[in-house]
Amino acid sequence: MIFASDLDQTLIYSQPLERAEELGNQIIIAELIDGKVRSYMSSSSYQQLQKLMTELIFIPVTTRTMQQYNRIHLISQMLKPTYAVTSNGGNILIDGQPDLEWQASVVARVSESSDHVQDVRILLDRVLSPDWVISSSYCDELFFSHIIDRAKMPLEEVTQMSAELQRMGWSTSIQGRKVYVVPQVVNKRDAVQHLKQLTGEHQVVASGDSLLDRILIDFADFSIVPRHGELYRQEQLQSTGDYSFTEESGIFATDEILKYVESVNIEQKNLFVIKESS
Repeated sequence: MIFASDLDQTLIYSQPLERAEELGNQIIIAELIDGKVRSYMSSSSYQQLQKLMTELIFIPVTTRTMQQYNRIHLISQMLKPTYAVTSNGGNILIDGQPDLEWQASVVARVSESSDHVQDVRILLDRVLSPDWVISSSYCDELFFSHIIDRAKMPLEEVTQMSAELQRMGWSTSIQGRKVYVVPQVVNKRDAVQHLKQLTGEHQVVASGDSLLDRILIDFADFSIVPRHGELYRQEQLQSTGDYSFTEESGIFATDEILKYVESVNIEQKNLFVIKESS
């Protein structure tokens, strides 16, 4: 079985200094930037994930760039999963090295199905304004990430922009203080499906909190979503009943996610044993 999971706000979390001090040894540092702590994981989650990795294939699946993923030392350097998906599915790392064949296939599919990045830039430049956009990045030569002041964002203009981008083969995702603009073929599902075929595994259990995770969660055989983030908030606005949510929210939702993954893995192994013996 594969456990494919988003990282930020699913397995790792930023914490205010006062909260981090209050939690003490209940959490451990997951990431440092210039010597300053950027994110944490609950200590119990780390121990549980270590155990799970002896029983199934753990694949981190993140919108972060390859460089940003490698910065999460707790996962990339200590847990060292064999496979990792970065750049929202645009890159796959195998033993820490980019899969160049996958990279080339993504570039080819983007070229075939999405308007050129320069045409997208023209549209973005027309709508995005320094009045509400704090910074912009073109990530791993694949997609755009914008940090925004959401209170000042002109929702109607962005909605119209999103519709136009959709016709150009690009998707828009607004998540908290970030706006992502991503080619539709660059997604987490396709990368995990490729790794499912590569590893020969038959089932996927997935978790994630954002709208960019939805395509992966809908693809998975089993899934659980933390009780926070864009997916949870959207479900509160318009319930579909399609998703199972944790009881906990915040950093300790991860404990619940991993207990769910463990229970699914045990259940499926038991079913396999029953089928084999019958």
